Parts: sequence; structure tokens; C-alpha cells
Amino acid sequence: MLELVNFYLLPGLVLGAIYAMSATGLSLVYGVMRFAHFAHGDLMAFGAYAALAAVDALGISPWAAIPIAAAATVPVALAADALFYARLRRSLPAVLLISSFGTGLMIRAGLYFVFGPTQTGYGMGFTPPLVLGALRIQVRHLWIIAGAAVAALALHLLLTRSRAGRAMRAMADDPDLARITGVDVAQVIRLTWAVAAVLVAIAGVFLGIDTQLTPGMGFNVLLASFAAAILGGIGRPWGGALGGLLLGMAEELSSFPLIGGAPLLEPAYKTGVAFAVLVLTLILRPQGLFRGM
Repeated sequence: MLELVNFYLLPGLVLGAIYAMSATGLSLVYGVMRFAHFAHGDLMAFGAYAALAAVDALGISPWAAIPIAAAATVPVALAADALFYARLRRSLPAVLLISSFGTGLMIRAGLYFVFGPTQTGYGMGFTPPLVLGALRIQVRHLWIIAGAAVAALALHLLLTRSRAGRAMRAMADDPDLARITGVDVAQVIRLTWAVAAVLVAIAGVFLGIDTQLTPGMGFNVLLASFAAAILGGIGRPWGGALGGLLLGMAEELSSFPLIGGAPLLEPAYKTGVAFAVLVLTLILRPQGLFRGM
């Protein structure tokens, strides 16, 4: 049982927290703009590398570089919308989808050009885990879980206690009615991009702290992020958060040696769990857990 908690449940919770932040941003963008943003993963990588640049230039820790990463990612998301997506807003959804693919490729190519293709890290060194009785918990995992919880609380307060958040929810529920009642659509769209960019930048830094940085790191988790958003209900931010947690736990538990000491699924195939969850959700409950759009 302790092996299950130490090596599967806790890492699954950490991975799920990262997925949750990414999927929440995807759901926000889809809810307000009805737009499946396939450059979302590359914004994640951009945020991670922006933090790396701050770490190298200023000599600070990656935790302290998170605000810098978020501040650097927001203009990129806003620029992509102003240069590409805004001009195609009235086009067919497939046109916007393909344009987001192209935007993601440009961001990724820029990261390859500046930072190169080699794996790198934040150079945090080894930190011994906390030992609480029989539990062994990595300190960075505690910070990732706590950071995701703080981000979730901040998003909740924004959506429920602020006028801008209520406008975002109105746009997500009924865009035409929101326009008629005087909601500033352009401002809501800009705010949505900013919030989604902050969430995905933080998720990128967390992923870089927990693993390594590569220009393709965000694209590699994009399928899992979409699977989490669809599982929770696409367009429903809290559904995306719950879907991310469930998916992260499912991926890690899939390799638990339940029968005869052999893992249920070889670790190399864990990412296939996201695809399986996505397909099963679309077949059995396409509206997701929270009845998405």
C-alpha cells in the first residue's frame, strides 16, 4: 500500500495538477471563443523556457521565475490572437484549428532556434525527500500541488467574485445574449487569453521542474490536456481541472504492478491512457462529466 502511495498516487496527483492547469486554460478558451486551441501546448513550452531564461539571466530559482514566465507568455497569446485568430474568427472552426497548428509550429520553431533541441533543466540539484513515517514526498511535488491549488483558488475568485469573471461566464453560456446586454466582447476575449496563458505558463514551469525541458514538451502533453478537458466537459473550467486530476492519476496507476508483480501497462505506454480515455469519453459520455458544450 505504501508503495502505491509513494510511487503512484503522489506522482499521479502531481501530473494531474499539471494536466488540470493546462486543461482549464483550454476549456476557458473553448468556452468563450468556441475554439480548440492546438497551440496551447507550445505556449506551455514557451512559458517553461521563459522561466529558464530568467533563471539563467538573473540567477533566481524557477519558483521565483514563475511570474516572469507568465508575464512573458501573455503577450505571445495576445499577439497570436491579434495577428491570426481575430482575422479568422468568423471562418469555419476547421480554419481556426489549422491556424492554431501553424501558430504552435512557429512558437516551437522559435524555441528550437533560440534554445536548441537538447534537453535541459533548471539546475535545481538534488533535494532529499521529506520522510513522514513511511511516506516519502518530494519537496518539489508539494510545491507543485500547492501552486496548482493557489492558481485554482485565484481562478475561482476571478470567475465568481469579479465583474470581468462574470462577463467571461456570460460569454461562455450565451455569446449572443452577452453581446446584446453590453458585454465588451473584445475585452473578454483578451482577458480569456491572458488567464489561459498564465495558467499554461505555470503548468509549463511545473512540468519543467518535475521533468526536463524540450521545445516539444508542451506538444507532448497536448493530447492529455484535451482528453482531460473533454473528460470534464469541454468549455467547463472546473470540469477540465477535475479531468486533469483523474487523467494524471489514471496514467500513473496504469503501470502499478497489480497482478503477479508485472505492471498493468509498461511505463513507456502510459501516454496511451490519455488517448484511451479520450476515445471512451467520446463514445460513452461525449458531453463529459460536467456536460460541456
